[in-house]
Amino acid sequence: MIHSMTAFARREAETPAGTLTWELRSVNHRYLDIGLRLPEELRGLEPRVREAIQARVKRGKVDVGLWFARAAGTDAALDAEQLRRVTAVAEEAQRLVGGRLETLRAIDVLRWPGVLKGASLDVEGLGKEALALLNRALDELVDNRAREGARLQEFLLARLAGMEKIVNDTQALLPDIQRLYRERLETRLKEMKEQLDPARLEQEIVLFANRTDVAEELDRLTAHFAEIRRVLNGAEQAGRRLDFLMQELNREANTLASKSADLRQTNASVELKVLIDQMREQIQNIE
Repeated sequence: MIHSMTAFARREAETPAGTLTWELRSVNHRYLDIGLRLPEELRGLEPRVREAIQARVKRGKVDVGLWFARAAGTDAALDAEQLRRVTAVAEEAQRLVGGRLETLRAIDVLRWPGVLKGASLDVEGLGKEALALLNRALDELVDNRAREGARLQEFLLARLAGMEKIVNDTQALLPDIQRLYRERLETRLKEMKEQLDPARLEQEIVLFANRTDVAEELDRLTAHFAEIRRVLNGAEQAGRRLDFLMQELNREANTLASKSADLRQTNASVELKVLIDQMREQIQNIE
């Protein structure tokens, strides 16, 4: 079963300290790239959050955000006395250097230890609840990636079936293509009023068959189709392997076109390349 790299998950939970909300978004990327935003109170969770994500997701750009809204009655309150002390020290520093320091901003003052006081927070307990909620959000993300992967798999298998039909039809055309060439060659020789030399005619047919022989290309295409089916139905990561196989399919389709001696074979090669491009575009989203 393949997984898409594109998905979204959101989980929210109420705790005694307040509301925790996780949002996870993932899109296609060559490797695993985690962007993480955590509230100041839970900044220490970052290593454990990254470890939890890496255990569940192998490829993709994953943006992860955690929001924490304190419960009513636990909001921080301003300590006016501490604020006066901090601003007094700042003003004294400005006086000593002749006003050459940067102007003190309100946000800087509020960050000073002791200026804002709130109800005590059980950071360890809140962290455990946040990690448990993260696991549920990851379950949702992985499930969504699997559902989208199932849709991608259905799309890819439909295109694969189309390519298999093209190859089978092309294989069936080869005797007719050779027969038509023989007839054209015989007609041309007659028009040139040359006596038909059976040996020469057979030699020309053999040369033509060698120049236009695509049996190996068709066999390799068939082998690649079998490998694509195996990868799509397997348990391993499929994205990189499928991308490589698309390159191989495209190479064989190009050779099929270069050896073409019949418009039907040329059209078959074009149709193959259209389906390959459609598959390659969707494969970029597979983990």
